[in-house]
Amino acid sequence: MHRLSGLAREAATRPGCRKPERPEVAARFVASLVSSQRRRQQQRRPAPDPSRPPPDPSRPPGRLGHPVRWNSAANAAAAANAAAASAMQIKEKRSREKILTLESMNPQVKAVEYAVRGPIVLKAGEIEKELRKGIKKPFTEVIKANIGDAHAMGQRPITFLRQVVALCTYPNLLDSPSFPEDSKKRARRILQGCGGNSLGSYSASQGVNCIREDVGAYIERRDGGVPADPDNIYLTTGASDGIATILKLLVSGGGRTRTGVMIPIPQYPLYSAAISELDAIQVNYYLDEENCWALDVNELRRSLNEAKAYCNPKVLCIINPGNPTGQVQSRKCIEDVIHFAWEEKLFLLADEVYQDNVYSESCEFHSFKKILHEMGPDYCNTVELASFHSTSKGYMGECGYRGGYMEVINLHPDIKGQLVKLLSVRLCPPVSGQAAMDIVVNPPVPGEESYAQFIKEKESVLNNLAIKAKLTEDMFNQVPGIYCNPLQGAMYAFPRIFIPSKAIETAKAHKMAPDMFYCMKLLEETGICVVPGSGFGQREGTFHFRMTILPPVEKLKVLLEKVKDFHIKFLQEYS
Repeated sequence: MHRLSGLAREAATRPGCRKPERPEVAARFVASLVSSQRRRQQQRRPAPDPSRPPPDPSRPPGRLGHPVRWNSAANAAAAANAAAASAMQIKEKRSREKILTLESMNPQVKAVEYAVRGPIVLKAGEIEKELRKGIKKPFTEVIKANIGDAHAMGQRPITFLRQVVALCTYPNLLDSPSFPEDSKKRARRILQGCGGNSLGSYSASQGVNCIREDVGAYIERRDGGVPADPDNIYLTTGASDGIATILKLLVSGGGRTRTGVMIPIPQYPLYSAAISELDAIQVNYYLDEENCWALDVNELRRSLNEAKAYCNPKVLCIINPGNPTGQVQSRKCIEDVIHFAWEEKLFLLADEVYQDNVYSESCEFHSFKKILHEMGPDYCNTVELASFHSTSKGYMGECGYRGGYMEVINLHPDIKGQLVKLLSVRLCPPVSGQAAMDIVVNPPVPGEESYAQFIKEKESVLNNLAIKAKLTEDMFNQVPGIYCNPLQGAMYAFPRIFIPSKAIETAKAHKMAPDMFYCMKLLEETGICVVPGSGFGQREGTFHFRMTILPPVEKLKVLLEKVKDFHIKFLQEYS
């Protein structure tokens, strides 16, 4: 039967449809149905495949005059499979791509280097794993002399400090007869300054108020009565946190107006790392190795004048006692530096974390704050100074607590508000570290129960360090090709080493700095981990390494003998 008559009958029999009375009306109704059905068929028809050839007109027409589509089910399945495979490839590609790559990361972070925990330490870790697996080496242990971590090297904690922190951490111990009353007194005072009387609460961003008061009282005693306002004192997560925070405030400008930061060479790599991270300009001034690493103002002036051609020098960093060099600056030197900073309008940063570590009888620690005050109002009322201290060094060696403080004087009132705002972003430094810092600045005093034991422990640590400083200096200076300046303070040696030209060429072939090559061979042949001088900075053509003097005396002797034997063998091999 003809298709149109079939549609007409279908329409006539649908529920709700009445048979048309006139033929022309019926014809229009049928035509409408035909048009509607054609549209539905076109909508259901899959999109044309561009890879298929056009329809062959010679093929017999299908329904409604369209060419017949041969094997349409197979074609549809193939198209679906191809689409699924394409989608899977796109998905896999996206899953392999990382948002954060070396190319997309912050370039300032990529530029940061920190030699104290750099490649040489990673290699030392690999060797330790090999030793644990039973792999044979010419040695039985790795001696990590790369970092000033006193307790890791076997130094015992100061009893009173640990007692007070323990009481603060677990106040139930305040009822225990095992703890002396002076430790309980300090713990109660600290806890009363904490929210909810708990070390687990946040403190103010500047730190617990009573601890800042104790820091101020300590500075006044240390400096012979020079006033210290607790409002100028900020507790920090170690000294490093305070140094980085102040530098954030100081860095500004671009191009030739970018902030220049003057740092000593050799330097502690915290400074170069922070400068790189902030995209500031590092301005080197060299310490005088031939004169026991002295600081010469003429060298400061040379460095400053050269830097003015490419940046805006406005920060001068001093490390006293020196790290890695161990020198202690004289009063005259500090006066000259302060005058230079006043004259050139420089912001002074005084890193004084080793102020308790002075071993030479001819040397004495002088704080920049004290000398600045004694130079009179023209200086003490105008020179902007931030000075830093820490629980990590000195006789305490409490590196893990991350306790420290900075005192900032002559800061513009508006900038003080900005500093507090910046500190508030990290909420507060660890409160347990603040408690440890409190004991450093508020130790037992004569007449208190814990005083005798405290003084005995403190003097034992410092006297032992003085012995090890002298031992290290003397033994190095007995080795041909090694020279070590007197270790007046701090807790490191930075000996100069002679590296033969043949070894320098070999290092270049391995794409290493010569002193890195030396230190890597020292590690691989002896198990001793020290840091190449190139990680701290040194004059071109000179080579050094830094090592800590913290190991126990007997282990230190073994270390120094191994370095001596290695160095002699090294010279013979590459001469």
